[in-house]
Amino acid sequence: MNTTQIILPPEWALQSAVLLTWPHEKTDWADMLDEVEGCFVQIAEAISRYEKVLIVCPDQNKLRQRLANCNLENILFQEISSDDTWARDHGAITVIQDDNLTLYDFSFNGWGKKFSANQDNEITAKLFKNGVFANDVKYIDYLDFILEGGSIESDGEGTLLTTSACLMSKNRNEHLSKSNIENQLKSIFGLKQILWLDHGYLAGDDTDSHIDTLARFCNAETIAYVKCDNSNDEHFEQLGLMEAELKAFRTLDQKPYRLLALPMADEVYDQGDRLPATYANFLIINDAVLVPFYDSPKDKQAAEILKLAFPDREIIGIDCRPLIKQHGSLHCVTMQFPKGVIKDDI
Repeated sequence: MNTTQIILPPEWALQSAVLLTWPHEKTDWADMLDEVEGCFVQIAEAISRYEKVLIVCPDQNKLRQRLANCNLENILFQEISSDDTWARDHGAITVIQDDNLTLYDFSFNGWGKKFSANQDNEITAKLFKNGVFANDVKYIDYLDFILEGGSIESDGEGTLLTTSACLMSKNRNEHLSKSNIENQLKSIFGLKQILWLDHGYLAGDDTDSHIDTLARFCNAETIAYVKCDNSNDEHFEQLGLMEAELKAFRTLDQKPYRLLALPMADEVYDQGDRLPATYANFLIINDAVLVPFYDSPKDKQAAEILKLAFPDREIIGIDCRPLIKQHGSLHCVTMQFPKGVIKDDI
């Protein structure tokens, strides 16, 4: 019997492009559009130094002047309607099936039907129809399974890191048991083990504890995670329990992980509500790592810790204070495509 070999590439694998879905006046960013666009411009400028940026937007002509400082040869525009900007969760997840690049287009329902997402859910299909992806790239639409890119972390070797709070949450796949979900994920992604975090959260998080806000693979042996040292902080107990879980996890070779503790970001509030600022929401790209900054002395500390994980990559800080006002950050607004996914001639 022939068995399909499936690999879920890690984020540090060589990339062809990063997807950005641009904010516009019909999104929740309407009352702070200039401010958030400035942040998106920073992200696009940084990425375009190293690889292509695929920008989904309503009108590319309005953007070209704002992106004048980018490497415009690396900017690709697609005029497609969108509800919001969280490309990590509506973007395709790329796998390698028997050496063939395949896009998985999971259903996205606004993090359990919290927000409108019908247009966002159609973006990947429209990109595929528009011929953005290389001719040999396959496309699979998972209509019956809800999964967001921010909810999973891959080491590229068959281990997936995730949280039970998200994958077992209301209005996602609640008709499935945890073992059903685990079996689905193993089959879809060719996994050997799934590491479930049952603890850890961030106040103000709309995603029900996406893993990319809490703990991230830096390589197959290293996990960077959020640590709270302040016993008076509401996160202290839960993040302490999460740390204990991480210490108990083992690689496929039964070795403990090298754990790098990122500082708990300084408290950020909006109209009295705490926002989910986190340094775990970094983005790995070709030869660099973009790190969310929040105008805090801890920014430098977080960058120095991530330099330990990525000594051969440039560490670039991006001011993400605008993004955090809508309860997300840097990784949340991006989705990487591995080498070979995007056509070379578009």
